[in-house]
Amino acid sequence: MTNNKTLKRQYLETKTRAGVYTIRNQITGRALVAGSTNVQGTLNRHRFELQHRQHRNARLAQDWVEHGETNFLFEVLDMVKPSLDPAFNATQELEMLVSLWRQEIPCVGELGYDEPRRNPR
Repeated sequence: MTNNKTLKRQYLETKTRAGVYTIRNQITGRALVAGSTNVQGTLNRHRFELQHRQHRNARLAQDWVEHGETNFLFEVLDMVKPSLDPAFNATQELEMLVSLWRQEIPCVGELGYDEPRRNPR
């Protein structure tokens, strides 16, 4: 039981990192590109929801069932760099990074799973 308490404490003390991620279908080439203030946790949530057929993105969920888990790549593309500048706005930085990556990786319409405009989570 002590081990569980230690693991829980370590988990709660772990600092989360903001970043941009993608989920790519390696068969169709479709991609989801988004940002999160907890990028690793968000990727874990996406995988969990897909594995349990509870994902909110219908097209992604359908492709997951059709093509199988092994044909999807979950990847962190970029991280928001910490700054000591009091004027630094991590949320704005994250939005800018998401916008840049969406220009780099086709992910809207038939090419992807993204909606035209989505805020970071």
